[in-house]
Amino acid sequence: MRFHAAHIDNLRKFYVDQIEHLHSAEVQIAEALPKMIEAASDLELKRALQNHLQQTREHVSRIEQILRETTARLEPKKNKPIAALIDEAEDIMGDAKNDSVMDAGIIAAAQRVEHYEIASYGAVHNYARILGETSQAGLLEQTLEEEKKANATLTGISDSANVRADKAA
Repeated sequence: MRFHAAHIDNLRKFYVDQIEHLHSAEVQIAEALPKMIEAASDLELKRALQNHLQQTREHVSRIEQILRETTARLEPKKNKPIAALIDEAEDIMGDAKNDSVMDAGIIAAAQRVEHYEIASYGAVHNYARILGETSQAGLLEQTLEEEKKANATLTGISDSANVRADKAA
């Protein structure tokens, strides 16, 4: 990650930069989830991923609302960590030799993304509070709680999915 002192020299500029990166992350996730949904065989996993795709689209809208309020524009950025996590998920899906292992791999890959999002939304929520951006902090907190719930749902599904993957031959 590169920071130029002239560009990001205070918390507000850093906050906007991080919101722009979250926008990129959410857009990339919205593009990747349909492939994961299609590859999943466990119906509960498919439903959880479909629900999260809907939520992700809402997350994009919230982030765009925040960006309109803070900058009046959408600055194109590429969230490299999410791109790498999605690339890894595609590798996992390509390497899995049966449905049970595929489901376990999708869950693991999705949880890596969720953990990144939880950390990122936690940070920007805190920045918004410090900067006095109360309404933005509320939107970010709502998204943070949804990401935590999505992660918990995946953990619950993994309990049975991982056992099936263990029994796969």
